[in-house]
Amino acid sequence: MAKILRLMPKHPTLFRGEVVRSVRLSPSMRRVTVTGAEFADFSWQGYDHWFRLFHQLPHQDGFELPRLAGSKWWEPYFALPEDVRPHCANYTVADFRADTAELDIDFVVHCGPTGEPEGDAAIWACAARPGDPMALLDQGLIFDCPGDASEVLVIAEETGLPATAGILRSLPRDTVGHVIQEVPVAGDRRDLDAPDGVRVTWVVRDDATAVPGAAALEELRRRDTVDASGYAFVVGESTLATEGRRHLHRAGLPKDRITFSGFWKHDRAHDRVRTA
Repeated sequence: MAKILRLMPKHPTLFRGEVVRSVRLSPSMRRVTVTGAEFADFSWQGYDHWFRLFHQLPHQDGFELPRLAGSKWWEPYFALPEDVRPHCANYTVADFRADTAELDIDFVVHCGPTGEPEGDAAIWACAARPGDPMALLDQGLIFDCPGDASEVLVIAEETGLPATAGILRSLPRDTVGHVIQEVPVAGDRRDLDAPDGVRVTWVVRDDATAVPGAAALEELRRRDTVDASGYAFVVGESTLATEGRRHLHRAGLPKDRITFSGFWKHDRAHDRVRTA
């Protein structure tokens, strides 16, 4: 995930907690709710507030966390032996309720030929039970809309849907713009709290063999011009992020008004996904 250093916490905090519940949110999404005493101090900023999630792997007997050394979390993390090192992946805060210190995390669940979930994080989310340990490292925002933006454009596939929802909920109510949100199936669409001036276009892939993000990119390319004083946020599969940025720049949007991040990369050679 891309980083904007000035939007990151100067002293990232590790919050330890446990699972409260795990529920199916839509055909392709699962929501895990977590909490803990330390979550009372979590300062949710809205928008695309993201974090690094640490959780136990199925073969591990215990849950061991690294000791942080400033912002260089990876050094103590990779110093842990592989047999006790927890899995780490990046996620967006789907929702946070300060009164109960509960935080929601939405997971995209890809399934194999026999219907079993694939990927360490999805497997954990689907199997999570109340009391299972976890932790998150606060990382701040990457959404960086200038105050003078004439419009806001958001383009994402399903891995960016939590960010899309958070951004729309957090935008000033007089914001104008356009969202292109791709999802695997129609049942993954959800109500979004968008300002009245922001149009939402849902792109339903409905093809298990299609590359995620390709349909959203095709929809974006139908827009030939972009207001140079606008702002765009393009996230999800690596090609969508990079090609989306390239198209927006060619259409007239300066590069410093485009935030893009490839959350993961599709491996076309083996028709599977590989985390970025």
